[in-house]
Amino acid sequence: MGCVIMSYKLLDGKDLAARMKKAMSKEVEKLASEGIVPGLAVIIVGNDPASRIYVNNKRKDCEEVGIKSFEYALPEETPEEELLGLIDALNQDSSIDGILVQLPLPRHLDEVKVIRRISPEKDVDAFHPFNVGELMIGRPVFAPCTPAGVMELIKDANIDVAGKNCVVVGRSNIVGKPMAMLMLHENATVTICHSKTRDLKAMCSKADILISAIGKANYITADYVKEGAVVIDVGINRNAEGKVTGDVDFPEVSKKASAITPVPGGVGPMTRAMLLKNTIKACNMHNKKSLS
Repeated sequence: MGCVIMSYKLLDGKDLAARMKKAMSKEVEKLASEGIVPGLAVIIVGNDPASRIYVNNKRKDCEEVGIKSFEYALPEETPEEELLGLIDALNQDSSIDGILVQLPLPRHLDEVKVIRRISPEKDVDAFHPFNVGELMIGRPVFAPCTPAGVMELIKDANIDVAGKNCVVVGRSNIVGKPMAMLMLHENATVTICHSKTRDLKAMCSKADILISAIGKANYITADYVKEGAVVIDVGINRNAEGKVTGDVDFPEVSKKASAITPVPGGVGPMTRAMLLKNTIKACNMHNKKSLS
């Protein structure tokens, strides 16, 4: 078989996450030698199959690096007060450093109220308004895991962000908005596009760095992409054949991009790695240890 020469750099999140987990294992080992074990509590309400897969993966990740994982699986019909009571108890539990409530929640539960109930010091997803505010002013205690994972990928690839034209497609509180803030703090010039943006294709085609988080399979085609752009695909979708695919038409876009993330194996593994990193950071904070 002939060797295929790729003109683009593949931003391999699987490889970077593995390297990060190796380093985190050593950090957790050092903490354990001092009698300190980081603890992550994950609450899942109901039986959403995708949520169950995510929670199982998070448990495996914790085991891999030595973080103690506590799972609280509650039935679909759990009353809101019961869920809030559990969060209150975990806020007070010194063996728990991070609290994560798996979203989405069943419709009778108020996500905003639930997220606000988590102590900001244990909010390793960084969804609490306090942590959102700290991110806005450029002093994040914790950064949301997906955007933070994207930044790690960019830094690991030695891609200089300063002065670059960055277009973020999607304005969710979980990815789009914090992603734009993190890029802004690295001195990119940032445009946020969304469903009401006029001529999305024209906006995207001016981007030096294009980040898509819209959740539409293969929506970003080659004519949305400037020659030599860095393309980050945050989308996780299933196409007509049921295959996992991103927002970006990878085979075509990779011909124009200077660097690109695959789906799967790009941003996804980094999201999970950053959750571990935030949990270890929370543990160090709770034990008043200096943070690197």
